[in-house]
Amino acid sequence: MAIGRYPSVVIDCPDPERLAGFYGAVLDWPVQAEPGWAEVRADYGQVICFQQVEEYRAPQWPGQEQPQQSHLDIMVDDLDEGEQAVLALGATLAGHQPGETFRVFLDPAGHPFCLCVG
Repeated sequence: MAIGRYPSVVIDCPDPERLAGFYGAVLDWPVQAEPGWAEVRADYGQVICFQQVEEYRAPQWPGQEQPQQSHLDIMVDDLDEGEQAVLALGATLAGHQPGETFRVFLDPAGHPFCLCVG
């Protein structure tokens, strides 16, 4: 028997509401925000949370001086269409692209995330 349900990921960032807005738009999930904290939640319960961190330092991809710590993989039907959509929302295409079935991007706070097909 499970002890809990719907584990969430909490991502450190300088502006939780802005980053939640970015991922809310990518996933089409509603955003809830309060000072220092925001989250996006699917209607089936999955949630991603964002917490404000003073003196936040963005991870450096692919280097490890400031390690990525964690990242999100988001499934898409078409990499080119997905890329255009996340770039329009404020993502940046990472300079290092190590695969062909996924693309690495940086969100507006500098966290790496991948769009994946397969």
